[in-house]
Amino acid sequence: MIDAKSLLDRFLGPNSQGGGQIGKILGQMGGGDSRPQQPQGRGSSSGLPMGFLGGAASGGLVGMLLGGKKKKGFGGVLSHGGAAALGALAYRAWQNYQQGQAPASAPVATAGDMREADASFQPQVATQSFNLALIQAMIGAAKADGHIDADEQRAIFSHVEQAGLDAEAKAFVFDALSKPTDLAAITAGATTQEQAAELYLATRLVIDVDHPAERAYLDALAHRLKLPPQLIEHLSVQSDAALQGKALG
Repeated sequence: MIDAKSLLDRFLGPNSQGGGQIGKILGQMGGGDSRPQQPQGRGSSSGLPMGFLGGAASGGLVGMLLGGKKKKGFGGVLSHGGAAALGALAYRAWQNYQQGQAPASAPVATAGDMREADASFQPQVATQSFNLALIQAMIGAAKADGHIDADEQRAIFSHVEQAGLDAEAKAFVFDALSKPTDLAAITAGATTQEQAAELYLATRLVIDVDHPAERAYLDALAHRLKLPPQLIEHLSVQSDAALQGKALG
């Protein structure tokens, strides 16, 4: 059986160093280069597109999938503690929503929320199915705009092979990357409204809301999760604050 918590930690980065084991390995292969990318996003000495190397160094597998082309603040979110940071952001949005605060003026998550979050938002007590759903949702979001071509997918597969995952975990990641995204299966992993909120927030962090295909993916996810519009607003506020470096500090 896949150790879902361990895989999520590797996917995101379990500590204050951020990046995740997959991202660290890829960053080392590319020299940790986060300089501006070459025009076509290709041409590293390791054979992996340059944009992917920059993303990997700053945001684990998600950063690699994004190719450094967007959501530059995502690596900063992960540097605060990976899955624990996601939980804290969702917890603060949930608390603000429950208290009836206006999203625009509600307080943003702090480092204290990572310690004080309700158990429902603590990654160490999350179920196997929910941790896997978080990974699938973010991979689906990263693929939503169709920017990962066949060559880039082969490059990802090649380097994930070297990330120290066991056979079952690698198969899970490869399936999520190569098969069509199944939103019904993903949302089934969230069995409470708190988990649904965290799943939406994790996806919102990866999505470019100004890209039509990505926005459609996010809207379809929200519809399936049956989240109240006001809660969605609070989750979006926390996501934007985190990406702008205004939360979790």
